[in-house]
Amino acid sequence: MYVLAIDEGTTGVRAMVFDRHSVLLGSAYEEINAVFPRPGWMEQDPLHIWEATKRVAGDALRSARLAPRDLAAIGIATQRATTVVWERSTGKPIYPAISWQDIRTAERVAELLGQGVFTNTMASATKLEWVLRERGRAPAGALCFGTLDSWLVWQLSGGRVHVTDHSNASCTGLYDFLTGGWDATVIGHLGIPEAILPAIAPSSHRYGETDPQVFGAAVPLAGLAGDQQAAMFGELGVDVGAVKVTFGTSAMIDVNTGDMPVLSLRGAYPLILWGLGHERRYCLEGTVMTAGAAVQWLRDGLGAIANAAECGPLASSVPDSAGVWAVPAFQGLGTPYMDPAGRAVIGGISRGTGRAHVVRAVLEGIVYRTREALDALLGDAHAARPERLRVDGGMAANDVFLQCLADVLGSPVERPETVQATALGVAYLAGMGAGVWNGIDDVRGAWRSGGIFAPRVGTDEREGRFAAWQRAVAAAQLGPGPRGA
Repeated sequence: MYVLAIDEGTTGVRAMVFDRHSVLLGSAYEEINAVFPRPGWMEQDPLHIWEATKRVAGDALRSARLAPRDLAAIGIATQRATTVVWERSTGKPIYPAISWQDIRTAERVAELLGQGVFTNTMASATKLEWVLRERGRAPAGALCFGTLDSWLVWQLSGGRVHVTDHSNASCTGLYDFLTGGWDATVIGHLGIPEAILPAIAPSSHRYGETDPQVFGAAVPLAGLAGDQQAAMFGELGVDVGAVKVTFGTSAMIDVNTGDMPVLSLRGAYPLILWGLGHERRYCLEGTVMTAGAAVQWLRDGLGAIANAAECGPLASSVPDSAGVWAVPAFQGLGTPYMDPAGRAVIGGISRGTGRAHVVRAVLEGIVYRTREALDALLGDAHAARPERLRVDGGMAANDVFLQCLADVLGSPVERPETVQATALGVAYLAGMGAGVWNGIDDVRGAWRSGGIFAPRVGTDEREGRFAAWQRAVAAAQLGPGPRGA
């Protein structure tokens, strides 16, 4: 009764093997490179992603001392709106995968919004339109489009299964939230052939099996979800009003809004959490555009740390940031600003500033941005701040960071035993689809807490620090050029 979870993120792919008690038996991880051919463009190699996925899946199984034939199911969570188009006959991509972070179609998005077509730069719709215009001269039915879940299922199944789930489909800008199918009006407006689109299925479902010649055994492919929706399921955010924050490349905040979508005026957006059977659940999602990517910058750009694990000890080596502050808007400001022109700013530096102060200030900046976005979402959803906020992702392993988060929010913060809740959540979905778990109540009994962090700062100090930091955000909104220099 073992489940393999594949978590294909923006900066790397992870594979984890769980048993029916949620115990992690083996895991593996590999970074995935991206290229930036022009300002605002971000592309990845779909074939490299596939090869890396095969490698980490094999490594995770060997780490768990299992073989493919021992698996009950495979679940796949991915970075959602990243767009891949490939030839149906050969399985070869016709263009690199265009990342969800790519903003090459920003002008087209503005044009469509003016025409009454609701979409955004992170969605797949205009990226797919762009690829088909540039490279897509082919007979009807000759090409396949998919987000990375569809791409990986296609490869694992030996080209026999072309499918996505409701959560991933809802991130494409091509989804009809009322019917649960593809939006014929949007597809027609963009000139996208319906034959290129994958089938839409529940998030926990037997879609097919792996090709034994590809994977080594015929294993049920039984769970699909967008990474944030999978993390929400991995945090057991199944009740209306539940909230989770995933600290990956970005920090993604989701509020469970039940069976109704909630619209936002503050830079958040409704999505499908998951489809189980014939039921769909909605969420309201907001984005802190730069979280883990800021830690990567500390490592690769600034050289302040050798690896991410150094952040916590280094930040805790000083009592505070000594007046240094940071607004980590390396990729613009997300919720509630939705300002793609925003730029990261670090201030308050003196001759006494050391790398520990800068690292601490960057971590605190991520925390303050999280509070801004969380407050906006809760206001739009008319939801109360949860008594205990559940968090996950790589940064959730940092005790100093989580203590700072609890202090800034003024409420307890809890992480799961496995901070990679995206993998855990899609393992639950796949296991439910294959009978490892008999529904959500069975999953609840398997969930394990990894620790709770209670706030240590009083209200006056907390609000004073937050107000002072918010005044610095204006500097980030100046954008590039002489004013922002």
